[in-house]
Amino acid sequence: MASRREFLQAGLATSAILAGLGMTNWSRAMAQQALTQDQLLQFDDFGNLTLIHVTDAHAHLRPVWFREPATNIGVGEAAGRVPHVVGESFQKMFGIAPGSPEAYALTYPDFESLARSYGRMGGFDRVATVVKAIRAARPDSILLDGGDTWHGSYTSLKTMGEDMVRVQNLLGIEAMSSHWEFTFGTTRVQELIEMCQFPFLGANIYDVEWDEPAFEPYKIIQKGDLAVGVIGQAFPYLPIANPKWMFPEYSFGIREERMQEVVDELRSQNVDLVVCLSHNGFDVDHKMAGRVRGIDVILSGHTHDAIPEPVLVGETIIIASGSHGKFVSRVDLDVQGGRMAGFRHKLIPVFSDVIQPDPEMAALIDDIRAPFTADLEAVIGQTDHLLYRRGNFNGTWDDVICRAILEERDAEIALSPGVRWGASVLPGDITREDIHSVTSMTYGQCYRSEMTGETLKTVMEDVADNIFNPDPYYQQGGDMVRVGGLAYSIDPMAAMGNRITDLRLIADDTPIDPARSYVVAGWASINEGTEGPQIWDVVEDHIRKSGGVRQDAPVSNITVKGL
Repeated sequence: MASRREFLQAGLATSAILAGLGMTNWSRAMAQQALTQDQLLQFDDFGNLTLIHVTDAHAHLRPVWFREPATNIGVGEAAGRVPHVVGESFQKMFGIAPGSPEAYALTYPDFESLARSYGRMGGFDRVATVVKAIRAARPDSILLDGGDTWHGSYTSLKTMGEDMVRVQNLLGIEAMSSHWEFTFGTTRVQELIEMCQFPFLGANIYDVEWDEPAFEPYKIIQKGDLAVGVIGQAFPYLPIANPKWMFPEYSFGIREERMQEVVDELRSQNVDLVVCLSHNGFDVDHKMAGRVRGIDVILSGHTHDAIPEPVLVGETIIIASGSHGKFVSRVDLDVQGGRMAGFRHKLIPVFSDVIQPDPEMAALIDDIRAPFTADLEAVIGQTDHLLYRRGNFNGTWDDVICRAILEERDAEIALSPGVRWGASVLPGDITREDIHSVTSMTYGQCYRSEMTGETLKTVMEDVADNIFNPDPYYQQGGDMVRVGGLAYSIDPMAAMGNRITDLRLIADDTPIDPARSYVVAGWASINEGTEGPQIWDVVEDHIRKSGGVRQDAPVSNITVKGL
């Protein structure tokens, strides 16, 4: 008799075949200018339960351009496996034709021209249409949000997250996890949770004073005859990656033993399925899946990976649904005898020119944006080239930000966080909304200080280890700090403390002196009391003064060894 894992492997093969057929149909239809909403949503119903997953929208209410990474290096056991496969290699791995709509949605090659052909992606009014269509076919579906939903846009900053809670409530979210949500501060988080018509889950969030769980760890959701246990897992490294002073009452962590306890507790209550709604990041989830027993499905978030097939680890499947509203994952499950016996999956691309906007959600979004329309649509300047962020090292948006910091703050070196959120901009107008898409946060002060060359190297080595440590449990899931005015070499495979070499000041092409102090400016400091103008004002002032954005001499020179 075949083992349960063999049944799941068969389901994985079926999922891949169905996804591949779906992709072929997108390509053919797009070539004929005939892609339809029905084709994108087509799915042969399977089993007795459906999960719908969205994650990492970063408060982008409307459709966006978003270029996927050209560099996403995997180290240790993660080398060469998804999500650390990009571009043409990714296309070959999944049988994607270059120039096809799925190539545009999932990879970076020829992005600018494909973007003009296929249009923007995402938009919560389109996501609502997808969700309603799935629910119409599968009334017992469960809609889950992986977090990083409340933060990341002009309107979310102005409303302190309320805009996104209104959208989630209308969409019918049934549970969520979290990360950047906490950067609104403890008091505001609690206010927003009170507005939520769904549970805010966090099994790994503890009260610092009492060392006990601070939030609901899980929710048992009844769908027909099935009891589904949904566990929330917040980003484990919040107090390290973000300002701890904003939420001092809470501690975080992977808390693997705690996860096992919660899974066991749910199993003791005879749930039919255990789902982990995670904001760990994909590599952390991959490791955890191999160490925690009894999880059927991990819905992965944080690292913004869009993977067209589930990844099977033991008897657990991991689903990665991308970011910025570009995709919605549908997972149909056959649940029998308290376990997942089989599944089918589709990563649904939300092509905004094809998916019709849901009128009710569109009206809500218009209402949210109405007080800010003039500011959102204000044209600050133009760019003569594509602006993007995603990738392990500086993107063109980062170069704009770093150049603005260097010039507006009169600094020798600029530092900008290696976050993965923020939409791309095609050549043409840059609006205030575009700038906020890549800068909006609650601690955006642009500081100016002095730093020795030795300290600079230490900071960069620490960030590099957070990304390239071979043990996923020591990774924080972002990208390398962006730099301006600086050249360096990096060997991601080297040991901690030895990855960064050949540091040089670009202005005069001199080696960075460990003993010398340099004027360094940056933003997103996690230190309380940081002073300086807001980064979006710095960038806006620079673009206005410069008459726009041009492809000038690079502000950084980064050599990656071993690629």
